[in-house]
Amino acid sequence: MWCDKLIIRMIPMKICLINGNAQDKSTTRSLVKTVQFMLEKQQIETLFFDVGIHELPIFKEGNNEHAGVKKLRSCASLADGFFICTPDYHNGMSGALKNALDYLGKPYFKGKPAAIAATAGGGKGGINALNNLRIVLRGMHAFTLPEQMVIDNQYFDNELKLTDEKIIRQLDDLIEQFIHTAKRFL
Repeated sequence: MWCDKLIIRMIPMKICLINGNAQDKSTTRSLVKTVQFMLEKQQIETLFFDVGIHELPIFKEGNNEHAGVKKLRSCASLADGFFICTPDYHNGMSGALKNALDYLGKPYFKGKPAAIAATAGGGKGGINALNNLRIVLRGMHAFTLPEQMVIDNQYFDNELKLTDEKIIRQLDDLIEQFIHTAKRFL
């Protein structure tokens, strides 16, 4: 029995990254790509789903054969955990992200850790989008970390790269907490 646990721990951790912004030019996508780079630097395998690239039809039963739905479900089923980023749209997560999550549901999230982050235009935006996302993930039985992060657009340069060193350190801390938590679920 202990040998089985040893073998499982030798398999690399896989994290499903979800970009919840469908826009072509997106700080949210840039944030997810930054997280991907930081995870891969630590030898963690990433699976990437982007609602802007893999457009999904509005959720309804019968769309299971859609290529985007298949890709999303494949990424989610292989994942040991999730790192989900959303823009702040009128104090909530994006509709495209909510639609994607509706295609997954409990079987994909139950008992798996999730980290969440948002990008926002500035001020106090983003918190309600994360609250909204957290409620949905709780409904799907994910173990969502209490730590979260909102990054205002001002911290991205003209090429949409995250440039503020303090924010990068905070993101690195969130990722470290997520990895630490995710390892406990393996």
